Amino acid sequence: MADHSYDLLVIGGGPAGSSAVDNLKAQGHKLALVEKDKLGGTCLNYGCDPTKTLLYIASQMQKARQANRLGLEIPHTGFDWGAVQGRVQKVLEQLRGGSPEEADKGFEGASLYKGPARFVAPHEIEVNGQRLRAERVIIASGTSPAVPPIEGLAEAGFITNVEAVSLETLPKRLAVLGGGPIGMEFAQVFRQFGVEVTVLEKAPHLLDTEDREMAGALVSLLTRAGISFKTGVELTCVRREDSGKRLTIQHDDGRQAELVVDEILVAIGRKPDLEGLNLVAAGVETTEKGIKVDKNLRTTAPHIWAAGDIASKYQFTHIASAQGKLAARNAFAAAPELFDDSLIPWGVYTYPSLGHVGRTEEELREEGQSYRVVRHPFKEVVRAVTDNQTEGMVKLLAAPDGRILGGHILADQAGDLLAPVVLAMKAGLKVKVLAETIQPYPTLAEAVVQAAAKLQKLLS
Repeated sequence: MADHSYDLLVIGGGPAGSSAVDNLKAQGHKLALVEKDKLGGTCLNYGCDPTKTLLYIASQMQKARQANRLGLEIPHTGFDWGAVQGRVQKVLEQLRGGSPEEADKGFEGASLYKGPARFVAPHEIEVNGQRLRAERVIIASGTSPAVPPIEGLAEAGFITNVEAVSLETLPKRLAVLGGGPIGMEFAQVFRQFGVEVTVLEKAPHLLDTEDREMAGALVSLLTRAGISFKTGVELTCVRREDSGKRLTIQHDDGRQAELVVDEILVAIGRKPDLEGLNLVAAGVETTEKGIKVDKNLRTTAPHIWAAGDIASKYQFTHIASAQGKLAARNAFAAAPELFDDSLIPWGVYTYPSLGHVGRTEEELREEGQSYRVVRHPFKEVVRAVTDNQTEGMVKLLAAPDGRILGGHILADQAGDLLAPVVLAMKAGLKVKVLAETIQPYPTLAEAVVQAAAKLQKLLS
C-alpha cells in the first residue's frame, strides 16, 4: 500500500505554498502539496499576472493612439479582443510551464493532491476521501473575492477578478465596486479598451492606503482618461432590466441616484479562504481576517504554520512568497526566525503606476512625527522628457536627522524606480547617501537621486 505519511504537508499551491515547497524540496524531506484549483493560485491564474499582461497591452495601444505627438503616423489602433485574450493565455502558459494540466504533470518536489483539504484530526487531512498524515502542516489557502450582500446583486449577476481576466466579450458599460488597487487596475484596462467605466467607492477617498496627494494625482490622470469616479456612495440595490443592470446608489448625504450598466465588477476586497478546512479539528484559531499566527508564523497548533494572504494583513504576492519560505524554514528549525514586516513596499500597477514604501504624510501627521518632504516632478527629468513620460513625480519624506521615512513614486514602472529607496530604508541609509549616489545619465532612476538631493538641501 502507498505510504501517505509526510514530514510536511502544504495546503495551497499559490505563491506562499509553492515557495514553501521550493525552499525544502532539496533537503530530503517527504513533502505533499494540496491544491483545490490551479497551481500558481490567484496571482498567476486570476490576478497579478493576467491583469499586468492586460494593462501592458492596453498601455501599448494608448501609446500608439498618442504617437502623432512624436511625429509618427499609425493609422489604425484598433484591437482584436480574442487575440488579446490569446496573448494573456500564452503568457500564463509560459509562466506556469504549460496548461494547468501540464503544470500538474510537471510538478516536482512534493506529492501533489488535487482537491479541497479538510482536517479530520490535528495531523490528518482528507482530500477527496483519501487520508494523509503529516508531522507538520503549512496552511497557505489564500483568499477569495469578498461579495457584499446587496439586494438583487446575485440575481442580476456580477463578475469578480476571476471572470474579469478572461471575458469572452467586452461590456459597453461597466460599474466597478471598489476604489482600491484591484478596482483601479481593472478600471483602466477596460476603459482603454473602450468600455464606459464608473468606479463606485463607499469610503470618502480612493486608494485609501496610499499617500493622499499621490493617490489624488493618479486619480486625476485616470479621470482625464475618461473613467468616472464616485466616492462616498453605496450600492444598495440592483435590478436586471432589458436595458441592462440598473443600480441604485445611496450618497453619504442621503441622496439617491441610478446608473445603468451592462456588467458589475465586484472589487471591494478579499476574504480568507477557510471554507471546508475544518480548522477546529486541528486546533487552529481564526479571526474574521484569517488565521491567527505569531511572529514566527506559527498558529495556535504547535505543528501548524500559516503563510500568505490567509495570515497576513499585507495581501501581496511578494509577501506571500517570503512568508512561505520562512514558514518552511521554521517548520524544521531549532531556532525559528521572526517575520519582519517593518518595511513592506507595494504598488498600484496602473499606467503610470504608483509605488509606495514606508509612511505617508497622513500617517506621519497622525503619529506626530516631525518630517520634511520634497516633490520632484518627472517633467524635470531629462530621460522622462526624451521618452515622453513626464506625468508623475517622486515624493520623499524624511525625519529631521535624515532618516528616510517614506518614498512614493508615480511613474511608468514606479515599482522598479522605488527599489533604491527600499534598499536605502532597509539598510538604514540616510538621505545624504541616496543624494550622493551616482546614477547613469540619462535614466529615470536619476529622479530618485535628484529628489534626495532636494531633500538633503532642505535638511541642511
